[in-house]
Amino acid sequence: MTAPAAGAPETDPAAGGAMSWRIERVATRDGRELYLERRDSTEPGRPTVVFEAGMGMSHHTWGAVVARVAPVVATAAYDRSGLGRSAADPGPRPLARLADDLVDVLDHLGDGPFVLVGHSWGGPIIRRAAESVPERIAGLVLVDVTDETCDLFFSRSTEVQTRLMLPLLPVVARTGALRRPIDRLAAMLPEPSASGMRRDDGTVAAARAQQAELRGHIADLRELLERPPALPDVPVTYVSGTSASRMEATRRPALLEAHRAAAAALPRGRFVGAERSSHHVPFTEPDLVAAEVLRIV
Repeated sequence: MTAPAAGAPETDPAAGGAMSWRIERVATRDGRELYLERRDSTEPGRPTVVFEAGMGMSHHTWGAVVARVAPVVATAAYDRSGLGRSAADPGPRPLARLADDLVDVLDHLGDGPFVLVGHSWGGPIIRRAAESVPERIAGLVLVDVTDETCDLFFSRSTEVQTRLMLPLLPVVARTGALRRPIDRLAAMLPEPSASGMRRDDGTVAAARAQQAELRGHIADLRELLERPPALPDVPVTYVSGTSASRMEATRRPALLEAHRAAAAALPRGRFVGAERSSHHVPFTEPDLVAAEVLRIV
């Protein structure tokens, strides 16, 4: 699909022509530009829902969830630097920088309030951002997020795997080997998100962006463990896949335990199990994610 000019309204086929969306460019504090798709609400006065994708993934991750939420509330989904249609960041990509970029997105969107929704590595990003602007946050939905209290993220095998993966990511993307898993995920999305994901995800550029974020993620997790984000007193839902894939047989139970404990420790925390999902809950159970978003709204 050809992108319209910034700010131009378009009809979204995923909503049967019922809602309009527009493309905008967000200026970061250091002059980079981030691609953002924004949908207005037919019921003003409610929070805006802002979506944050996982590591190496574009905003298309949220296509099925946005299609269910946007008819009710305003939504915004964007591409982090180097992903989708956002230009790469020439500098390092630690968690603090990613959270600052999200705060810049919120500044662009207005005063709020906002419900932040993050998947995987998007979870730590929205938690750090919420800590920066607590007065503008109405709630968080953490979808199968990376959790620093899960010891397996600091295991020797994880560190070795990360070290081996780092140089290989762009090489593997260049071979086209990532196309098959991307196609499988895209098949679960409505249009135009499905076509957008096939175009924008699994590319060499996306692999390089993932490489930049992955490079410091264990250090970022250690910092989170030492200084957890001070979240505002708002509803926080952990939505976690309870069905372990073969590759997750050992990690999934430990991650679920961490998610349950994290939700229980919050004044308004809630844990919801996605029984038909492993990690890719926004694709496999978008109705469940949308229901939790709208419950908070």
